[in-house]
Parts: sequence; structure tokens; C-alpha cells
Amino acid sequence: MKTTLLTAIALLSPLFITAPGQAANPAHVKQLMETRSCAGCDLSNANLETVHLIGADLRDANLEGANLAEANLEGADLAGANLEGANLTGAFVTDASFKNANLDEVDFTEAHIYNANVAGASMSDLTLTDANIFNTAIGVGGEAPSDDEAALEESEYFEDQY
Repeated sequence: MKTTLLTAIALLSPLFITAPGQAANPAHVKQLMETRSCAGCDLSNANLETVHLIGADLRDANLEGANLAEANLEGADLAGANLEGANLTGAFVTDASFKNANLDEVDFTEAHIYNANVAGASMSDLTLTDANIFNTAIGVGGEAPSDDEAALEESEYFEDQY
């Protein structure tokens, strides 16, 4: 009877104890830490808090749900990377490339974002509370004006000035 009960528990326990989601590939995390180069790597849900990733090559990497709080991403190349839902609270992001990256639902609370390239990046539902943003095309609210609207606003501005 005890053997049958233990067998049933052993077979059913995976149904009740599951991981919270896909985890980073440990070999990819090790590669990143050792070489600062991990293009195309699976770093989803990785804990990279306070890590110095200066100049890191993370092109096309999967960083979905990763914790990059207080990480230093100065000069990092994250072009085409998936950072959906990543935590970049307090991160230092200077001269980094997020070109064509997925930045949906990224938490940039208190982050320092200077001279970052976000051309073509998806940026819905960003958290920018107390973030310092300079010379980076991240705005708050609304849609970007079309070229015609921007030209009209510019001409109206100059008319008001002169």
C-alpha cells in the first residue's frame, strides 16, 4: 500500500510543482558573463542584476522577463533583442542600441537612458517613472506625429516666434 501511494505521489507531483516559466539557458548565461558576447542567446528570466555588460553583444537575444536592475549596459548592442517584460530599474543605458528590439512592458524606473538608439523598437506600456532620458526617442503618451504633422507644428512654432 505504501509503495502504491509513494508511486502515485511521485507521478502526480510534477503536475502541482511547476517552474514559473521558461528559464535562461545556463550555458548562455555563462557565455555572456565570460565573453560579453551572446548574440541570439536565450537569457529569458535571467537574473543579471547589477551586472556590468559594457559593450556586450546581445543582438537578437531573448531577454524576456530578465532582471537587469542596476545593470550597466553602456555601449551594449541589443538590436533585435526581445526584452519584453524585462526589469531595467536603475539601469545605466548609455550609447546602447535597441534598434528593432521588443521593449514592450519594460520597467525603466529610475533608469539612466542617454543616446540610446531605439529606431524601429516596439515600446508599448513602458514604465518610465523617474527615468532620466536624454537624446533618445522615447516619449511619454500619444502617438508620434506623422511627417506632415511634424512639419505643420514646426512651421506654426516659427510663425509664433517671428
